[in-house]
Amino acid sequence: MLAAILTLFGCGRSQGPANQAPEVGVVVLRPQAVPLTAELPGRTAPLATSDVRPQVNGILKSILFTEGGLVHAGQPLYQIDPAPYQAAFDSAKAALENAEANLVTTKLKAERYAALLQQNAISKQDYDDQEALYKQAAANVAQQKANLESARINLGYTRITAPITGRIGRSIVRPGELLTANQTTSLATIQTLDPIYVDVNQSTAELLQLERAAAAGQMSRHTPATARVTLQLEDGTPYPEDGELQFSEVTVDPTTGAVVLRCKFPNPDGVLLPGMYVRATIIEGIAHNAILAPQRGVSHDEKGEPTAMVVDKGGIARLRVLTTSRTVGTNWLVTQGLQAGDRLIVEGLQKVQPDMPVHAVPAGSPPVTYGSSGSGR
Repeated sequence: MLAAILTLFGCGRSQGPANQAPEVGVVVLRPQAVPLTAELPGRTAPLATSDVRPQVNGILKSILFTEGGLVHAGQPLYQIDPAPYQAAFDSAKAALENAEANLVTTKLKAERYAALLQQNAISKQDYDDQEALYKQAAANVAQQKANLESARINLGYTRITAPITGRIGRSIVRPGELLTANQTTSLATIQTLDPIYVDVNQSTAELLQLERAAAAGQMSRHTPATARVTLQLEDGTPYPEDGELQFSEVTVDPTTGAVVLRCKFPNPDGVLLPGMYVRATIIEGIAHNAILAPQRGVSHDEKGEPTAMVVDKGGIARLRVLTTSRTVGTNWLVTQGLQAGDRLIVEGLQKVQPDMPVHAVPAGSPPVTYGSSGSGR
């Protein structure tokens, strides 16, 4: 009886948790295509900017727009007193009519002289003189037409129009002021804000890393025509419209070691204003056969190197030293140290030491409940 009791007691203890390999939750790593993104700082810039300046001298008569409003190309903005230019236009028009009338008489006279020369009724010299007068009259008509066109252009310049479509700022001048042709001070500035540019900076080190990965076949780079960009405003709110990457500068800023990437965003509601600080998230490419390790399964040793524990085929926990390139969501993108099919420990790491046996179960499984020694008895 005593032997039976000891046997049962011993069996009960052998089934307890103390003699069991620790249970750990694992995930099986699978290769996958992963979009690679970069969050970069940047500032907004107008699509186009135009400074409005007068092209003729004169007194400003009126302002024809609302400051801060939207103006369209060709819309009148300022009116310069047109009276002197209207008078010059009328004078040029009258001079042209006079020249055209003189041309008619000289032409008819030249034709009569030609007929008389055929009859030897006049000398050749008289005909040549009249022919020269006719050509002079024709040239005068052409000159007066040019003068009239010049006067018409100057008269049109008295009404200053918008060269581009966009939002106009405040007016620097007021009615009654004297304006000078091609003056250095602009009357107002127009900026096209829909769409709008966002210029972001990316370090050359990151660009070189991406190019090397693309050359090695580890990823495919997005071309500007297909690269989509999202935006985060200065207060942290996401911008509702997606943009697209236009191009990358060909010159590196020597002070920052970065290149400028220009993106274009729709701005129908005018939320984005020139000079705003934003953060852009750019999809730089697609990593092929990428290995993603959950962050909860990666720790760091005393040297600061990332490490992970995997379960080998024999059920033994093995320590791996990793090389990571970036985070992708809640995962690390691992370039060295892990491979497809590895069983990465993500649960129960605190109970595991390298090279010890473990009982691996899929992560998220309910823990196994062992019977007590009393139940064993």
